[in-house]
Amino acid sequence: MNHAARVEEGILVRASAESVYRAVSDVRRMGEWSPECVGAWSRSRRFEPGTRFIGWNRKRLWFWFTSCTVVRAECPRDFAFTVHTFGMPVALWGYRFEDRDSGCLVTEYWEDLRTGRSAPVAKLLGLVFTGTAAKRRTEVNREGMRATLSRLRAVAERA
Repeated sequence: MNHAARVEEGILVRASAESVYRAVSDVRRMGEWSPECVGAWSRSRRFEPGTRFIGWNRKRLWFWFTSCTVVRAECPRDFAFTVHTFGMPVALWGYRFEDRDSGCLVTEYWEDLRTGRSAPVAKLLGLVFTGTAAKRRTEVNREGMRATLSRLRAVAERA
């Protein structure tokens, strides 16, 4: 049985779940905090289930784009989107928001969707376009999540 890899990281932010949700769910702002995503483009200004957008990513010399679709937009609890490349599923990225006395707990999560018959091709494309081997993707994403959440907290707490 092939089990997809899954990673989660969380951070406490001194802001309301709704305000942090609003920042994250405007995917055009993702480049403000992500170490890999430099921006996103969409015709839409509202990011709800079914909304598509293009994610632009960079790591050192590598530059690539992905096709993304919002799959959950439940303000202020959960926001998630799937990522595809060349029509193949790559990943599910998402954020959960839980109000706490001192702010909110933000949990970023990632699930590898490169399974099944297209998995070898998707993993090879991942190496070619991102410079990261599939066996290191979980570790790289965990490091990226920590950086993303730290930057998100800084932006949210200044707002």
